[in-house]
Amino acid sequence: MKITFYGHACLGIETGDTHIIVDPFITGNEKASHIDINSLKADYILVTHAHQDHTLDVEAIARRTGAVIVSNYEIVVHYQNMSLKGHPMNHGGAWEFDFGKVKYVNAVHTSSFPDGKYGGNPGGFIIQCPDKTIYIAGDTALTDDMRLIGKHFDLDLAVLPIGDNFTMGVDDALIACRFIDCHRVLGYHYDTFGYIEIDKPKAVAKFDARLKKLILLDIGESIDV
Repeated sequence: MKITFYGHACLGIETGDTHIIVDPFITGNEKASHIDINSLKADYILVTHAHQDHTLDVEAIARRTGAVIVSNYEIVVHYQNMSLKGHPMNHGGAWEFDFGKVKYVNAVHTSSFPDGKYGGNPGGFIIQCPDKTIYIAGDTALTDDMRLIGKHFDLDLAVLPIGDNFTMGVDDALIACRFIDCHRVLGYHYDTFGYIEIDKPKAVAKFDARLKKLILLDIGESIDV
């Protein structure tokens, strides 16, 4: 499994022959101006919630690629009404896709489209592929529900928000690591704009001090899980 960071909370995931985009917000992010969304491959688009900084490029990518949009019921219906393909889910539910199993899990946040339309309840995803399992938390506070993830899944990587103010910060992400029993974290949802700017060396040092690994990628950079 290969994961590419496209800025803010947008990820590209390659597993086998399948390409997945998570929360595409690229054209509105000045720091990601070197990323051409028309060059991105997508068989599926996973959307954690409806906020613009997670959905801005969903329609454009889905129309060009024919990707299936996977999210909560309200978000999927929103895009199905635009003649786009979708697979609706809800909290606690799981589905076996051709690339692996996806479970939609709790996130503590809000969810509305830019026009104020209700975007259902926010969530995160656990993606189980034949050889790797990852947790994408989405925008969330630290929540005790994360302990259930640690009890039921053997995670190879957790993708956690660390920008604070709108989501968990670094200190709460460290607690989340303990709850989910995962010591390798890809940080996201930080530095895009003023409210969520962080001291990156200090964040990495905090994780190192707890014998955990915080990975912070440049936009366009990839890692193998």
